[in-house]
Amino acid sequence: MADVALRGVHKRFGETTAVEGMDLAVADGEFLVLLGPTGAGKTTTLRLLAGLEKPDEGEVRIGGHDVTGEPPAARDLAFVFQQYSLYPHMTAYDNLAFPLRAPGRRLDDGRIRDRVTHIAELLHIDHKLDSKATQLSGGEMQRVAIGRALVRDPAAFLMDEPLSSLDAKLRSELRLELARIHRERGATIVYVTHDQIEAMTLADRIGVLREGRLVQLGPPRDVYEAPRNVYVASRLGSPAMNLLPGDLLPVEGKPEGTATVGARTEHLHIAPADDGRGVGTVRRIEHLGDQNHIHLAVGEHTLVTLADPASALRTGDPVDIRLDAPVFFDRDGEQLAPRTR
Repeated sequence: MADVALRGVHKRFGETTAVEGMDLAVADGEFLVLLGPTGAGKTTTLRLLAGLEKPDEGEVRIGGHDVTGEPPAARDLAFVFQQYSLYPHMTAYDNLAFPLRAPGRRLDDGRIRDRVTHIAELLHIDHKLDSKATQLSGGEMQRVAIGRALVRDPAAFLMDEPLSSLDAKLRSELRLELARIHRERGATIVYVTHDQIEAMTLADRIGVLREGRLVQLGPPRDVYEAPRNVYVASRLGSPAMNLLPGDLLPVEGKPEGTATVGARTEHLHIAPADDGRGVGTVRRIEHLGDQNHIHLAVGEHTLVTLADPASALRTGDPVDIRLDAPVFFDRDGEQLAPRTR
């Protein structure tokens, strides 16, 4: 495996800037997730790394070497696309073996068999090797597509939303498989997604993108607990962070210039109002089995918090509200340091 990096990279398509001033370094063996909505520049960033797009400015480095002018084949990167892109007339075995039979990399049949069998066992598709691609389920096809990259042992893996077309159960299963494979192989992976659950569960570090710019980069917990701005705060968390007007609730440590207070659902605590009036009112309760999401009305604003499923709260009940670990933002949506005593 190898480290990969972008230095001062810009990429434009006509008048549209897809990537702007990108400085990104991925360490050898790191699992980096790029998170952002459609149009944030995630896929373009991968394509720049792979050599499928050429930067207008800046450089691409792999293993410490400048490869900006090198074609994709010379970069030794494996790309897993969002769609399966399998050869339908081939078996799962032949799809997995295809990269090992390519000119310039062709291995003997014994080594190909050993490598394909090993990867198939890792992905739990060894019993499907003789099946045609068209006979596989969606989850099995995606495992083959991922396996076709893993079988190569490249410098790094680039993955463009490889789980987005699968149902929730399969996504959960393959997330666990990818995390396990990363641990076992020590692979360098740059993974693109708009799914914050994938980002939080897979990443060593998360890079949040907005309109082609890298807004924040750090370990998942750091980005979750200390978002740099309102945009980042809104990308992580399910439900999303509560973003409240600065004067809606009394909060300790609120600094000068606070326009918005952010509170994660687990940091917003409620209790039945002692005086029968309360600060807010229960608007709706979502029963999710292991927990409830309580939707609260405070004036014209709605907040969401968590509650024990055994809670006696009912729709319409008045409640008192307390915030722990709030995050403060100024009028421009940038984070402010809390006031110290």
